[in-house]
Amino acid sequence: MDDKGVDNIKKKYQTKINSELKQEHNILEPITSNDYNSFKKEYLPKHLSFYEKACNFSEKIFNIKADKPKIPQYQEAIDICHLNISPTGAASFPIAVFMFFLLLGLFMGVIIPYLFGGDISYFMIVMALLAGVILMMPLGNLPFFFADNWRMKASNQMVLCIFYIVTYMRHTSNFELGIDFAAEHLSPPLSIDLKKIVWNIESGKYHSIKESMDDYLESWRKWNLEFIESVHLIESSLYESSEDRRINALDKSLSVMLEETYEKMLHYAQNLQSPLTTLNMLGIMLPILGLVILPLVVSFMPEVKWYHLFTLYNIIIPSAVYYLGKTILSKRPTGYGNTDISETNKD
Repeated sequence: MDDKGVDNIKKKYQTKINSELKQEHNILEPITSNDYNSFKKEYLPKHLSFYEKACNFSEKIFNIKADKPKIPQYQEAIDICHLNISPTGAASFPIAVFMFFLLLGLFMGVIIPYLFGGDISYFMIVMALLAGVILMMPLGNLPFFFADNWRMKASNQMVLCIFYIVTYMRHTSNFELGIDFAAEHLSPPLSIDLKKIVWNIESGKYHSIKESMDDYLESWRKWNLEFIESVHLIESSLYESSEDRRINALDKSLSVMLEETYEKMLHYAQNLQSPLTTLNMLGIMLPILGLVILPLVVSFMPEVKWYHLFTLYNIIIPSAVYYLGKTILSKRPTGYGNTDISETNKD
């Protein structure tokens, strides 16, 4: 008799015994490949899905290879965000956007004036080329931006994640079930990461939950050491001989996470004054001073048109303020754990 037949007989008699003895078991349902892919498709942000399609389309047309030193960095960022793209696609996307702006500039500056009998608009051509060139670098770094954003959101949920695991394992000393419990009660993106940890075991990539978790923790070694330490304390509770020592190890893991997060928040608040002053000057004071100076500019420089002012006030300054604000927020410590109810209760 083959192994499959033996497994079927074992399941049959195990079900029969459980029904006769009326035992209740907390069984972890296997996460198949289709389940994980469906879960990721449902909860992956829509802009990431659009970015995947754009990168794959750009790769088919241009197929620009990324620099060899950046390929591992691209791959790490892609793995963090669970994106279905390659480093080649990520490197080809900025080229595709540049070509789009080049064609757009020629269309707006040459073809449209020609059709309506006007002069060639060199301003539109130059602005389109500048926009394409300026966007090439940030678009090339989009995987790193998405990875940082994903990492930030996941880090904000880690205190709650440790709390869920500790809460479950206080009465049931099973690490795999604790992770599954946290994955079911957390919202994305950390829930996707936890589902992936369990899915790696079901798919045969790793043989135990410890191996799968250790591989995941390596991606956080540079960013969140307290989370790694807390998880290791939870794992150590499985090997404690007495119940009191096991509970103490679980409680200590939660205390370590809370104390380290609180200390990071204090340092961030102390260093926040100078960046906020710069942001205030650029986003509030500079536009107000510009309104005072604009009448003089128009008087002494009549060639300044309305679209020049439109570009300055509606594109350049807001983009600079947004970039500076995102830079300040990227240094924010993690752990506040906000939850968007609309994401967890879509009905």
